[in-house]
Amino acid sequence: MYAVIRTGGKQYRVAEGDVLRIEKIAGDIGAEVSFTDILLLGGTDSPKVGRPTVSGARVVGKVLAQDKHRRVLHFRKEKEGWTRRRGHRQPYTEVKVTSISG
Repeated sequence: MYAVIRTGGKQYRVAEGDVLRIEKIAGDIGAEVSFTDILLLGGTDSPKVGRPTVSGARVVGKVLAQDKHRRVLHFRKEKEGWTRRRGHRQPYTEVKVTSISG
């Protein structure tokens, strides 16, 4: 069974046992998180498509890590001779999907 969830402004196709990095959400390492914004449930005889979400569906996961991605550099150089170099590290939450119910 698989599901399409929406979190952090993005959509993810998940199945039980999947590990994914999503936009940072609140929660300690080892805590359970629940996603109720389920757009589609599949993997059975007929998929359930939400309008806009599937009512009563739920995906439960376990928080594995709260960390930051690798540094992304933004370098700008102008004709006049000046340069600017800035960096950014986006925080993320690593989640392992433990169960899908619908």
